Amino acid sequence: MIIKNSELETVCGITSKFPVHDEVEIAFAGKSNVGKSSLINGLMNRKNLARTSAQPGKTQTVNFYKINNEFYFVDLPGYGYAKVSEEEKVKWGRMIENYLSSSETLKQVFLLIDIRHEPGENDVLMYDWIKSNGFEPVIIATKLDKIKRSQIQKCISVIKKKLKLSAESIIIPYSAVTKQGRDEILNLIEKTL
Repeated sequence: MIIKNSELETVCGITSKFPVHDEVEIAFAGKSNVGKSSLINGLMNRKNLARTSAQPGKTQTVNFYKINNEFYFVDLPGYGYAKVSEEEKVKWGRMIENYLSSSETLKQVFLLIDIRHEPGENDVLMYDWIKSNGFEPVIIATKLDKIKRSQIQKCISVIKKKLKLSAESIIIPYSAVTKQGRDEILNLIEKTL
């Protein structure tokens, strides 16, 4: 799949209504600072359409990116960011929940996990929650360039074990720096469409 054009079309805050349309939606979920914006920019071949930040917790809205005028990438708020009040966390959680349970055109959810760390409690909750909404999340193990090649399989095993993944579960190691994993993700999206 080649992404020829992409634009940020709709930004939904806590009180917004999500857009209603017929186009397929592909959602991206993950902890704050896991590299969600970097991944989305990498897939779109854009530098800064999805705003990246050294400061976690930047995406506080549900952002809809129109891709090739035919489908959407949906960037969900990062979860588990410590410097945010409990009240804010609950609101973001509710926003993610509302989106996942109300979108009628959502076809695939990618859950981003930092390959360097064992998935945390929030990651496990999010994984289980996505499953309970009827989706089989694809795991994208981000920050691949931060570990040695020899550590990859061990790190993937840790993720599989912690999330209790089945043999059919898909894990794609990804690097925003080298773009390793990009084609695999785009091929999967193409199949989904």
